[in-house]
Amino acid sequence: MLTSNNLQLGWRREEMAKRTALDIPDGSYVNLGIGIPEMVAQYVPEGREVIYHTENGLLGMGPAPTSENSDPDLINAGKKAVTAIPGACFFHHADSFAMIRGHHIDICVLGAMQVSKQGDLANWSTGEPDDIPAVGGAMDLVAGIKTIYVITQHCTKTGDPKLLEFCSYPLTGKAVVSRIYTNLAVIDVTSGGFKIVELAPGISFDYVQERTGSKLLIDHQYND
Repeated sequence: MLTSNNLQLGWRREEMAKRTALDIPDGSYVNLGIGIPEMVAQYVPEGREVIYHTENGLLGMGPAPTSENSDPDLINAGKKAVTAIPGACFFHHADSFAMIRGHHIDICVLGAMQVSKQGDLANWSTGEPDDIPAVGGAMDLVAGIKTIYVITQHCTKTGDPKLLEFCSYPLTGKAVVSRIYTNLAVIDVTSGGFKIVELAPGISFDYVQERTGSKLLIDHQYND
């Protein structure tokens, strides 16, 4: 459990990434977005093989290197140093996007600015006139990959909820998100809205509901 500068309880960033990794099946091909999603590659559960893809042209991305074995020519799409696992392959940027657009990647883990109860995702712009657009390959990813997971802090730095009835920011994709991992809970996007799958240690259902901009569905285990 973490105690951050604003004393918010919940999972640390590393714990969010590790929890996400637990839900990635053996043998999956997975693309990781920039930020907390990049950390998921550090936590492949023992006994599983997960092949990580990065859209700048690497299939078989390993965990982040130590400073001693870092290769400046081996980076992910976020320009962060990575490693390559045995059997990894490199290819042209266009071939990488052919894998994405051809539905050959099983899961993508992305960050988010907002997610709606319908699974709409906004993660590239606030829509403000001075905002710098940074869509990158996100729209291709949500359109071409079968399952989209989101990792994000439950609220913004100013305390506003990121999980909402409707997104107010420009959308990356409509009805694309399957599951959300925040510092407070694991939440599924269902036909009825957001449904809590798991609460972080020490976090109550009511605590999460107060910080969510849409009604949460209650599992029987949180009805006590």
